[in-house]
Amino acid sequence: MPSEHPVQAPSIAAPSNRTTPRRSQNLWRLRPYLRPHKWRLVTMFTTAILGVGVSLTVPLVTRAIIDGPVTRREIDLLLPLGLLALGLSISEVLLVWVRRWAQSRTVSDLEANLRNDLYIRLQALPMEFHSRWQSGQLLSRVTADLSTIRRFMGFGLLFLVINILQLVVVTFLLLRLYWPLGVVVLVAAAPIIIVSLKFEKKYLAISRRVQDQQGDLATRIEESAVGFRVIKAFGRREHVKKQFDDGAVKLYETSVDKVRLASRFWTFLEVIPNLTLVIVLLLGALAVGRHSITLGTLVAFITLMLSLIWPVESLGTILAMAQEAMTSADRISEILDTESTITDGPDELVDPRGHLVFENVSFRFGPDSADVLHDINLDLAPGTTLALVGATGSGKTTLTSLVPRLYDVTGGRITIDGHDVRDLTLKSLRSAVASAFDDPTLFSMSARENITLGRPDATDAEVQQALEIAQATFANELPWGLETRVGEQGMSLSGGQRQRLALARAVLARPAVLVLDDTLSALDVHTEALVEEALRNVLAATTGIVVAHRASTVMLADQVALLEGGTITHVGTHQELLATVPAYRTLLAAEEEEVHA
Repeated sequence: MPSEHPVQAPSIAAPSNRTTPRRSQNLWRLRPYLRPHKWRLVTMFTTAILGVGVSLTVPLVTRAIIDGPVTRREIDLLLPLGLLALGLSISEVLLVWVRRWAQSRTVSDLEANLRNDLYIRLQALPMEFHSRWQSGQLLSRVTADLSTIRRFMGFGLLFLVINILQLVVVTFLLLRLYWPLGVVVLVAAAPIIIVSLKFEKKYLAISRRVQDQQGDLATRIEESAVGFRVIKAFGRREHVKKQFDDGAVKLYETSVDKVRLASRFWTFLEVIPNLTLVIVLLLGALAVGRHSITLGTLVAFITLMLSLIWPVESLGTILAMAQEAMTSADRISEILDTESTITDGPDELVDPRGHLVFENVSFRFGPDSADVLHDINLDLAPGTTLALVGATGSGKTTLTSLVPRLYDVTGGRITIDGHDVRDLTLKSLRSAVASAFDDPTLFSMSARENITLGRPDATDAEVQQALEIAQATFANELPWGLETRVGEQGMSLSGGQRQRLALARAVLARPAVLVLDDTLSALDVHTEALVEEALRNVLAATTGIVVAHRASTVMLADQVALLEGGTITHVGTHQELLATVPAYRTLLAAEEEEVHA
């Protein structure tokens, strides 16, 4: 039956060229996260602007005091002008307090919501995405990049607006106070603008390199921590250390280049304002001597000009923060912009029976690659157990991964109880299908939490029953019983123990379809026999697909399918295939020899 779904190969873009940043407009993606806090944003910017106005009014009051009570001895004006100055100072303090109150909540919520959405997106993206991305790169985006954006949104963006406003207003006031000196200040601003534009382009590129190299280094650290047993067992500590050193040195050199670039720019920003101040003091003193301006005007001019030093000097820091934030937004957008090829269908699977059918199923990993699987046709009635047998690399794991839609078929379709799996919601599909893999994943949580991951409402009796079926009752004898934390990746347990806990987790889920991908490979012969005996009762009540390498595991199945060259070549009972298919007989014999070797 032809599929009603459009067929296309899964295509997840690899990370973009990491030395060339994409568009800085990615910062605009943050607008939806700021929209719920629009009134806090209005409060934040309003109080900031009022604060600028208050701070710039103080020098004008100072001019009035110098030119009035001080110069002309108008003592009656001293008290009201002094109280006005005091009131302005207190107002500025209150405005700063209100601004920071509104700012802290807004920025914290922005970071929390963005991190939550990133995590949800990472969970929703398919296997192709995670197989192409280094875990350290993903980790650095969810941690370091979000912190960079938070710092810019909480400090850099606000002061970028305030400082630009202050520069414009102060320049206008300086021209109004004494335009010849104001022109001097304007002329001094020209080289700052030119150098800032050049700095921005260079800093954006080098910031991207630093952040990507940090992600690469995080990946090496994580791999060393997870694979420490392999490293020690093969005596490769020095080799791994050298790889880490190479990455660390590369990051160090790039970071030093970044600091050098920034230091040259900041030094330039220090020199120009101070040189301009010297010129203004000299020309201003001459103007006062010629009575072109009053002493109060010169003091107000100098005070206002000094208020420009912080905006100019901070320009380097703020521009650097802006470039880093844009780079971080770009890196985060690489995740948020990735569309999942596996999406929810409209249908719910109610009371699944487990009738599983493969109809002309094919699969490839990319549009330019060849089919890994093709022309797969199977019909498994409810309660049927199928043993899937094939040589290493024949596609057994890929085939079983298509059932819970860890990958999507690129041709044909898979149905459960007549429903195309792509038409089902992922929640109902994955509640009906449970999988246990040959390389089991356990999380850094208690044994109980790992076992009940697929069925959190399971009773203690049901948990114990699942443990007994999987021959995993050793979990009750851990130091704190089932509440014992098994450590990251379950490294405190042996490979066989991890497999048995993963099997217990799959059994406890009570699925309509149970997929066992070589789940017993790490068990000794005695334990395997006990598990297989217990599994017979479980598989009798569910539809099962068992990836098998040993004859003992094959005996669990009602039917056996031989996978060769990416397709099912023979289906029958174990005895039928053993008697009529030499390739099957040879494959099982080779596996048995390997087990007993």
